[in-house]
Amino acid sequence: MMLQERFQKALRMKGFAVFLMALCCCLSGTQGDHEDQKACCSSDTGSLMKEPISIGEKLGAIGEKLGTMGDNLRLMETRLQTSENEVEELKRLTGGRPQVAFSATLRQTGDVPGNTGPFTTPIPLQYKKVFSNTGSSYNPATGIFTATVKGMYYFHFTMMNNLNIPPSSVVCLTKNGQRLVSVWDTVGTDANDSGSNAVVISLEVGDNVYVELQANRLVHDDIMNYNTFSGFLLFPM
Repeated sequence: MMLQERFQKALRMKGFAVFLMALCCCLSGTQGDHEDQKACCSSDTGSLMKEPISIGEKLGAIGEKLGTMGDNLRLMETRLQTSENEVEELKRLTGGRPQVAFSATLRQTGDVPGNTGPFTTPIPLQYKKVFSNTGSSYNPATGIFTATVKGMYYFHFTMMNNLNIPPSSVVCLTKNGQRLVSVWDTVGTDANDSGSNAVVISLEVGDNVYVELQANRLVHDDIMNYNTFSGFLLFPM
């Protein structure tokens, strides 16, 4: 509003100056051409006086737009302050560090004990019973962990082989389709062996990690929950 008032004041001064110039022009004319001079002065004065009026109207419209922009700016400032408050509250709850951790087992409570597999192609194992999932990065419907924070992660998984002799179980921890570490049991005269493996890896946002059951292999589980998949963020990078 201060900018608009300054423009209007300047225009009023300009209009007054123009009027004085036109008046002097009229008074300085000779008596012989009084009528022509009068007509000229009237025309010029009217034209010149319309200019500040027109500019003033435009300035008023600009002022209204500036007022609307000011209202929008205040609204954005309010929303920004709300977002900042939410971020500060999240930092207070988490100590300023992102928290990502999950742990799950293969079968839901009440599932009938038995084998998972075999399948004709490698598939991610779906660990359906979730013990914890801070950060909601693990999806029990797919068995896939998807990184939402760039950082260094720790993953651990266990496997129990099938009841058949010889056993026929092979699982691999996989990152974006690339096999990292494995647990297997495919030879011997006994059954129901268990194994585990772990890895520390760096992940970018959007990277996927899962335990993959290899083609034509299977794993066995019951209410004791032998097959597990866990992981957590060590530190962001």
